Amino acid sequence: MAKMLMIYPDRCTGCHNCELACSFYHDGEFRPYTSRIHLHTWEVEGFSMPTLCQQCEDAPCVAVCPTNAMHSDPDLNRVAWDETKCIGCRMCTLACPFGAVVYDSIKSRIIKCDLCDGNPECVAYCPTNALQYEEETGIARSRKKSVAVEFKKTYEEVR
Repeated sequence: MAKMLMIYPDRCTGCHNCELACSFYHDGEFRPYTSRIHLHTWEVEGFSMPTLCQQCEDAPCVAVCPTNAMHSDPDLNRVAWDETKCIGCRMCTLACPFGAVVYDSIKSRIIKCDLCDGNPECVAYCPTNALQYEEETGIARSRKKSVAVEFKKTYEEVR
């Protein structure tokens, strides 16, 4: 059965371990900007929320990619990016409704969650279990979508 990355925002303490683990796993350095997961914190409200690619079923980033560099990978239940096909047009960054696809101008590449090829480092290093890699069920998919939609609305209000 397919798995999916779930976010439990009520458990997040804003420690940034997820960002550090991700950037170190992918690039061998602690550089949160290159992390595929980003932590947003509202200090006054006392609220933190990790955000990353939602691995959309009907992904807007895939739909706008002119070279099929951004494509569906059903084996790992994710949206994948192929660097060899990418022309750097950045249409995917504009299309992502969650701001989870970003362009790294230093290394001229797209950065988005790839689920660490089925073993997400962010999950392994989250001390509060705010991130979980779980079996995909209808209920889990519905909950993930609900959290994502609510976050998007909140993010647009404070941005």
